[in-house]
Amino acid sequence: MGGVEHRGGKRRKALPWAVLGLWIVLLACVAPFATKLGDVQVNRAVDYLPKSADSTQVARIQDAMPGGEATSIVVVYHRDDALTEADRSTAAEQIARLEGEFDLTGTPRAVPSEDGTTLMYPVSTTAPGQDDEKRDTFVADVREVTRGADGLDVQVGGPDAISSDARGLYGSVGGPVLYTTVAVVAILLILIYRSPFLWLVPLIVAGIADFLSMGAAYGLNRVFDTTISSQSSSVMTILVFGAGTDYALLIVSRYREELRRAAQPYDAMRATLRGCGPAVLASSGTVAVGLLCLLFADLGSSRGMGPLGALGVLCALAAMMTLLPAVLVLLGRRVFWPSVPVYGSRPKARRSLFSAMGASAGRRPLTVLASGAVLLGALALGAFNLPESLKQEDSYTKTPESIAATQTLAEAFPSRGTEPLVIAAATDRADEVMRTVEATSGVESAERGRSSGGWTEISVITDSVPQTPGETATIEALRSELDGQEAYVGGLSAEQLDLRDTNDRDRVIVVPIVLAAVLLILVALLRSLVAPLILLTAVVAVWGASLGIAGLVFEPLFGFEGTDPALALLSFVFLVALGVDYGIFLLHRMREECLGGEEPGTAALTALRTTGGVIASAGLVLAGTFAVLTAMPVVTLVELGFVIAVGVLLDTFLVRTYLVTSASVALGRKVWWPGPLSRQRATAPAGRERKLTPAP
Repeated sequence: MGGVEHRGGKRRKALPWAVLGLWIVLLACVAPFATKLGDVQVNRAVDYLPKSADSTQVARIQDAMPGGEATSIVVVYHRDDALTEADRSTAAEQIARLEGEFDLTGTPRAVPSEDGTTLMYPVSTTAPGQDDEKRDTFVADVREVTRGADGLDVQVGGPDAISSDARGLYGSVGGPVLYTTVAVVAILLILIYRSPFLWLVPLIVAGIADFLSMGAAYGLNRVFDTTISSQSSSVMTILVFGAGTDYALLIVSRYREELRRAAQPYDAMRATLRGCGPAVLASSGTVAVGLLCLLFADLGSSRGMGPLGALGVLCALAAMMTLLPAVLVLLGRRVFWPSVPVYGSRPKARRSLFSAMGASAGRRPLTVLASGAVLLGALALGAFNLPESLKQEDSYTKTPESIAATQTLAEAFPSRGTEPLVIAAATDRADEVMRTVEATSGVESAERGRSSGGWTEISVITDSVPQTPGETATIEALRSELDGQEAYVGGLSAEQLDLRDTNDRDRVIVVPIVLAAVLLILVALLRSLVAPLILLTAVVAVWGASLGIAGLVFEPLFGFEGTDPALALLSFVFLVALGVDYGIFLLHRMREECLGGEEPGTAALTALRTTGGVIASAGLVLAGTFAVLTAMPVVTLVELGFVIAVGVLLDTFLVRTYLVTSASVALGRKVWWPGPLSRQRATAPAGRERKLTPAP
C-alpha cells in the first residue's frame, strides 16, 4: 500500500509539471508562425467574393495584365465658395509634379464641377503592380505632393485610396482588440473572484491560448488557403478570451467546491474534470460545429471565419482543460486567498438571486413564457428598421481622407459617377462590347484601357452617384446586356453589389444547415427531441430580438447609414452556437437532477439555482468581450459586436433564466420526450452522492 501511495504522490507532483513543460515546448514551436498572421490577412472585398462573381473575374484578369492591376486614385481640389485661378494653377503644378515623379498611365485630365467649386483629376499607374504595400506607399506619396493651403482642400480618393485607407484601419484593429479584451476580462474576473491573484491565472492561460490560435490560424492558411481578414482574426481573439474565460469560470468554480472535499489539490482537480469536463467538451464541440457550418458559405470572409472561430474555441478548450488545471494544482489552495477553501469546510450559505428568479418562473410558468415571447417578438419587429446595405463610404466610424473625397465628389458631381466601373472584355469582341456599353441606359461615357492576354479593359462612368439605386440599376443593366458577350462588369460598386447578393445566397443555405447540425448534436447529448427544440427556438428568438434592438439604435443613436450585409448570417451563427453552448450547461444539469430522481419542474429550478451564477458570470464575460468590438473604427465590427453582446445578455438574463426554465416547468416530463425520462421516474443509484456546482 505504501508503494502505491508513494507512486500516487509522485504522479501528483510530476503530471502538472509535465503538462506545463509540454505547453512550453508547444509555444516555442508555434512562436515563429504566430507573429506572421498579419502577413496573410486580406481586406479587399474582391478577395472574399466567389470565383464565379463578375467582380472576381475582372480582378483576376487585371492582375494578369502587365504590371498587374492598375492603381487608380482621384485627386480632388475643392474650395467652398469657388476655385480661384491660383487654386487651378496650384492643382496643375501639383499634377505636373506627379507626372514627373511617378510612372503614370496617361496624362491626368482635369474634370471641373458645374458649380466651379471642385476639380477632379483621375490618376492611374501600374508601377506598384499587385503589391499592396507599394500601393499604400504610392497613395501616401501622392498625398505628400498634393497639399492645399489658404482654404483650398486637397483630398486623395478613388478606389485604391479607399482600399489603402481600409488596410490601414483594419490593420490598426488587431492591437486594440487584444488590449481592450484583456482589460475587460481582467476587470470582470476581479469583480467575480474578488481575489488579488486568482483572476490572473485564467487571464494568462487565455492569452497563451490566443497565441496558440494565431500560430494555428497561420498554419491553416498555409495548408488550406483559408481566407483570413482583420474581422475574422479579431473575432477569433474575442472567442478565445470569451469562451476560454467561460470554461475557466466553470472549472474554477467546481474546483473550489472539490477542494473542500479533497485533501489534495490534485485529487480535487481530477474530480473537477470528471464532473464538469463532459459538459465543457460537449458545449465547446457544439460551438465549433456551429461555426464550421460557415464553410458552406460562398463568401470568403464568412467561410474563413468558420474555421478560424472554431480554431479559437478549440485552442481555448485545450488550454483550459490542460494548462489551467496544471497551473491551479501547482499553485495550490493559496491562489484563492483571501477566501481559501479549507478541506472539510462548508461554503457560507448565501441567498441565491437565481433561486428567487427560478421561483418566480416556477409559480406561473405559462404567464412568464407568454410574456417573454411577446417581449421578444415585439423587439424583433425593430429589425424592419435596420438601414439598407452599408456603403463603402459609411464603413468607418471616423471618416478617412479617401471617404471624405468621395463625399466631396458626390456633392460636386450629383448627376454622374465618380468611381468608374471596370469591364473586362474579350479583345476580339471589344468593339461590340463598347457599342453595347455606350447604348446602355445610365452610362455617361466609356473609354478603352489596357489590352493584354486576350482581354481589354473598358472604364465606364455612370450618370449616378456611386452605390446608389441608380448605379445599381446601371450595373445590372450592363450585366444583362453583356450576357453572352465574354465581358464581366467589376469595380468597387460592382464588388459591393456582389457582396450583397452573395450574402443573401449564403443566408438561405447556411442557416438551415446550422439549425440541423446543432439540433442533431443536442438530440444526441440530451436524448430528447423536445428539449433541443425549446433551446433552438429560444436562441432564434434571441437572434431576432437582438437584430430588432439593433434596428432601433443603429441609425437613430449610432448614426450608421447602413447595415453590413453579412450581419444577419454571422450574428445568427454566433448567437445560435453560443446560446446553445450555455443552454447545454443548464439542460445537462437538469437532466442529471432528473436522473437523480427529481421531477423535471423541480430539476429545472435546481439546475438554475446551482448553475445560474456561474453561467451568468460567463455570459457577462462573453458579452463584455464582444462589446469590445463596438469601440473599433470599423462599422462592420461595431455592428457585429453590438448584436452578439446584446444577444448574449438577453439569453443569459431573460431567455435561459425565465423562458427555458418556465417551459421546462410547464411541460414536465414531456420535455424529455421521446426519451426514457419522459415515461418513468428515474431513481438515484444506491450510494450516489450528488454534487452541486455553486455560483462563484
